[in-house]
Amino acid sequence: MSHIPSDFSVLDVHHHVGDALGALGGQSSEAATDEEAALNREMEQRLAIMDAGGVAQALVIPGHGYLRPRGHENTQAQNDRIAAYRDLMPERFPGAIGVVEPRDGDLSFDELQRIREELGLIGVSFHTRFQGVSLESTWIRQYVSRMTELELVPVLHAIDETPDEALWKVTALAREFSDTRMLVLDAFASYESTRHCFFAAEIAPNLLFDTSLSYNFDFIEQLAERFGPDRVVFGTDLYSAPVGRRISHLLPQILDSSLPHEALELILGGNARRLFGLPSHPKPVPKS
Repeated sequence: MSHIPSDFSVLDVHHHVGDALGALGGQSSEAATDEEAALNREMEQRLAIMDAGGVAQALVIPGHGYLRPRGHENTQAQNDRIAAYRDLMPERFPGAIGVVEPRDGDLSFDELQRIREELGLIGVSFHTRFQGVSLESTWIRQYVSRMTELELVPVLHAIDETPDEALWKVTALAREFSDTRMLVLDAFASYESTRHCFFAAEIAPNLLFDTSLSYNFDFIEQLAERFGPDRVVFGTDLYSAPVGRRISHLLPQILDSSLPHEALELILGGNARRLFGLPSHPKPVPKS
């Protein structure tokens, strides 16, 4: 790990909380008999990974592969849990991002208001490969319109090889809501999608991109140089254990890049804190 300057407070925008094995095609973990003990163990593991990787803070998002036998009620429970997770240690998890399901239709409008006004969430994540719709969905567009009014940041997963969340659809949505800044996750997952990001960044200036799933920082560095470092944020796509076991390999590469100190400050925390309305100079946090 490269040395992290003392004036940096690294913020990771992309942490999922929840069992991902079932959604990823593996065997889901057995249900915990003691939920409080399981939660404490999960957070202890997450904090250890963050500390080992030099990450001071993270934004948390529910995993999108959760089961919905009770429909909208299950989605509300996910939002309640992610808010409670944030509240357990807000100095390390200063913000939480919620979810709404496009197939819930009108019910999600009330949920958007609830997660903003009652739960204090700061954004809403869409991962349409898990949600049964395309990013072109009229419901998503209506939700984004309402989110803009509520000052909730749209967070868009964009695995370009997945037709439902292809980058051209992200770009079209961004063009439709050109005054709304949006965060794009996972867009650097392949060489072709990385090159596609340059096109998306040029025609949709309101898009910011996280660094998760990229195999190196070289092309992202070029994007930051071409379009400005304010278009890139640090994210790792860290899931709960056992899927998540270590921090992204990109942080040392970012620190060792040729970008100036001020640009690194933006990428490693400044841009995300401004996007989500978080304090720009967080207090130092104790290591777990």
